[in-house]
Amino acid sequence: MKRVYELEVYKLSEELSDLVWYDFDKWNKKVQNTVGYQIIRSSDSIAANIAEGYGRYTPSDRKRFYIYSRGSFEETKSWLRKLIRRKVLNKSDASKYQIVIEKFGPKLNAFINSTKIG
Repeated sequence: MKRVYELEVYKLSEELSDLVWYDFDKWNKKVQNTVGYQIIRSSDSIAANIAEGYGRYTPSDRKRFYIYSRGSFEETKSWLRKLIRRKVLNKSDASKYQIVIEKFGPKLNAFINSTKIG
């Protein structure tokens, strides 16, 4: 069995959270204190839930955490839409996120669906 950090879905989740982490320092205090800390938590939670699920014993436990991960992914996308709409992220920065999101979303869904329960 592969280690969690070897999984492509996990690597992409880490890539997304790292983009958020490093962009945070570019934002003003208002953005950091409102959206910033929220998006750091939600994006970090994606990989954390994949890792926690991966460490669970039963397939149903694993799948539950993978689904939590998808919820955190959707929350992260919501924060990103706000940052784009409020012109905190420029088009170049937004496209970096879009590339990762377009790769990650389908892979996460496939990963969740591949976890058979019962």
